[in-house]
Amino acid sequence: MTARITDPEQLKELLGIPFTPEQTACITAPPAPQVIVAGAGSGKTTVMAARVVWLVGTGQVAPEQVLGLTFTNKAAGELAERVRTALVRAGVTDPDPAGPGDPPGEPRISTYHAFAGQLLTDHGLRIGLEPTARLLADATRYQLAARVLREAPGPYPALTRSFPTLVSDLLALDAELSEHLVRPEDLLAHDSALLAALEATRLGNADLRKVPEAAAARRELLDLAVRYRAAKRERDLLDFGDQIALSAELARTRPEVGALLRDEFRVVLLDEYQDTSVAQRILLSGLFGGGTGHPVTAVGDPCQAIYGWRGASVANLDDFPEHFPHGDGRPATRFALSENRRSGGRLLRLANGLAAPLRARHAGVEALRPAPGAERDGTVRIALLPTHAEEIAWLADSVAHLVRTGKAPGEIAVLCRTATDFPEIQAALVARDVPVEVVGLSGLLHLPEVADLVAVCEVLQDPGANASLVRLLTGPRWRIGARDLALLGRRARLLVHRDAEGPADPDERLAAAVEGVDPSEVVSLADALDTFLDSGGHDDGLPFSAAARVRFARLAAELRDLRRGLADPLMDVLHRILATTGLEVELSASPHALAARRRETLSNFLDVAARFASLDGDASLLAFLGFLRTAAQYEKGLDNALPGAGNTVKVLTAHKSKGLEWDVVAVPGLVAGQFPSSRAREAWTAQPQVLPHALRGDADTLPAIDTWDAPSLRAFKEAMKDHQHTEELRLGYVTFTRPRSLLLASAHWWGPSQKRRRGPSDFLHALYDHCAAGHGEIEAWAEEPEEDAENPALTAATADRVWPLPLDPESLARRRAARDTVLAHLEELRDQPYDRAAPPQGGAAAADGDACSDRGPYPCPDADDAAAARARRSTAGTRRRAVAPLRNPTPSCGRTTSTTRGPRRSRGPRTHRHGRTPTTRTRTAPGTNRCTGRGEVRRPLRRRPSGHGDTLG
Repeated sequence: MTARITDPEQLKELLGIPFTPEQTACITAPPAPQVIVAGAGSGKTTVMAARVVWLVGTGQVAPEQVLGLTFTNKAAGELAERVRTALVRAGVTDPDPAGPGDPPGEPRISTYHAFAGQLLTDHGLRIGLEPTARLLADATRYQLAARVLREAPGPYPALTRSFPTLVSDLLALDAELSEHLVRPEDLLAHDSALLAALEATRLGNADLRKVPEAAAARRELLDLAVRYRAAKRERDLLDFGDQIALSAELARTRPEVGALLRDEFRVVLLDEYQDTSVAQRILLSGLFGGGTGHPVTAVGDPCQAIYGWRGASVANLDDFPEHFPHGDGRPATRFALSENRRSGGRLLRLANGLAAPLRARHAGVEALRPAPGAERDGTVRIALLPTHAEEIAWLADSVAHLVRTGKAPGEIAVLCRTATDFPEIQAALVARDVPVEVVGLSGLLHLPEVADLVAVCEVLQDPGANASLVRLLTGPRWRIGARDLALLGRRARLLVHRDAEGPADPDERLAAAVEGVDPSEVVSLADALDTFLDSGGHDDGLPFSAAARVRFARLAAELRDLRRGLADPLMDVLHRILATTGLEVELSASPHALAARRRETLSNFLDVAARFASLDGDASLLAFLGFLRTAAQYEKGLDNALPGAGNTVKVLTAHKSKGLEWDVVAVPGLVAGQFPSSRAREAWTAQPQVLPHALRGDADTLPAIDTWDAPSLRAFKEAMKDHQHTEELRLGYVTFTRPRSLLLASAHWWGPSQKRRRGPSDFLHALYDHCAAGHGEIEAWAEEPEEDAENPALTAATADRVWPLPLDPESLARRRAARDTVLAHLEELRDQPYDRAAPPQGGAAAADGDACSDRGPYPCPDADDAAAARARRSTAGTRRRAVAPLRNPTPSCGRTTSTTRGPRRSRGPRTHRHGRTPTTRTRTAPGTNRCTGRGEVRRPLRRRPSGHGDTLG
């Protein structure tokens, strides 16, 4: 190729970028193996694009001979656009080709998984992989795993978790086997040897006893993983883990493939290399490394390696010089980028202090430096408040003030360690008229409207989902108190252990209990709930309140009715739950701004479910719940949602913020044990879905255990905590390097429901010292509570929560007036004789009494007097007669609807445009589209518990 660029200064002039000496050295380095340790905000993407321009512009390679790999489609698109624009701006390529048959050559920019998929398409036959193999979507993965689990012959006595959890565990173990290229027989041999060794070992504490339990469960889970892999082979299916594992096998066993690719791509760029897995490293080194001296440039930052929990190995970046040596055996060259052009110097001083232990662990990492002239830029404002509620209020007030004073909402983000605070933060910002967006599926799952919907799904699918049922019972809709809830738990235990009498001797009682244990007999609150549907109820003498009995019966009937349709398509099940609970309709009827946000949240969640179902028409509720459970736990590759382009404050987890930046970043929840988190990573000694460290490709970087005794296991657990602390330091470094100009950070002493005080974490203490040194402002710092102090949030009187939202007073007054008018009219009709031949005008029937008190238009479940009962029966009949003559309009989609009306003889079904005829008759509310489950705000009156709030049904 003809050289068009001959000097680095010429490159600066052509691209209009004042590259630093560090950047220039990386860009103009000769084509050879090299690794660039790029600190946060140091312009790594700009450097990668400029290096392509330099190599192409100096005539060393053609554009189409460049391969660039990164992780996400967004990052790949951004890098490709940067490279394309830079090549055109430098005059290296012509944006307008001479003709359609002469397109300009372009570099190939792709994701790691897409590259592996194309590699298998082109060369899979070399290892016996048929070209007809299809890629499994997430929906199909969970559906297939659930099917394998259901059809497995068993028995699996060590697998005692719920069905959806076992589906997630099965997929997690299969993924770890693929990520570390471990054969199932090697894992089986390891756990069998471990169990044999533990037989002769005295297991003196609970932690030691968990080791053989986990090993036995892992062997059974491995059997399911082998069956899952066989099911994939039978159907010619692959998942992402299979893609990488098979590609790595291809690279290791077929050297001719590497030779072909090295000839095709003369230069290779590897982005975010610290986030690659062991299998990805073996794939890439097998193709482009191994002493070939191929020009590979890897870019990454070990201080930002925050994805170790999903298979990434930071050792890949540290060991790059040995994995990709020069042709003569010398290690690859290491470069560093340390000038940060994003954040001010005062913010970087804080980040450098946090990252000091990380720099000591990794070679080539330098402290960040601000751009010239920005040494004193950047502000930190912190607050330590007495209570969690006050902290959320401080954060929301600070953000609202920034928006009112001209800061664009889209330039502000709230980064949380976990998604548990998302509902309070969203509600507080909406109450202050601040537009807000909750980013990601894991965030949606913590919002109350979605959490309630998922809780109903959990209870329907698994009668043992006691935690989900407790959420429903204690929520604002059913409002069951602690006393009745405890009695329900006692009844549930009595249903499993009916014989309260037994041998007097404790040893005999223990032996009898062990002999009589049935693993299927678990304490189920749902079973206890069903007893309230029996005629007369379950008589065990427990003193339930009258109101609780009514509410238990109504919820049990509702759940029983919903369970009849669990075999229906996923979207039908979800819409039926929304229609039965009335959640979507109630939100539509509310004028509150928060109601609008919650409607958007429900819509976004239903979109996620629809995408899940569209990938597999047989997607079941069970598979969907497994998908949600895994997405909620660390967002393990399932939730790739990115912040939208709208001008809204973004609320997201710290993990999802990597690679993003804002002018203002708020970080709440910097309390002890939460951020940095004190929870250790899942240990293979206690969790069957985790691969033992000895079998992992990065075993040298992980804690090991030599002898099976209590001291060694304690040392292992402490080492795991230290390992987790290092991961948390990396996450803190990523979080505190996101803002360009302002960092808001906060914590509290008392949580919303904790008896023990919390207090500031190490991160907030570091921020306090930073501000005290003159680099920020301490807006509030609450004194430490006394040792015997009580949480004020537990003793303070709280207002009753209305489900799902209270209406404004004006609307409430109008609705109550309408209710009183209807009830007065029914009272007038009460004494009139009912003529079946000529029913009263409007189809109204007589009522025997008031429907309810002033608590709302719904009949109260606490009302047990005979007059109220007669009124409920009478008005219910009235509404049935009033609704019966109405017909459903023909839906626009053309589905068939029934013309059967009340007691009249059916005229038969009316067939719509596509000619389908319904096989079952269902009643649909007037104004409701039966295909979507959505309808107008106008709804038929129906009875619900008073916990619904003061809104018309």
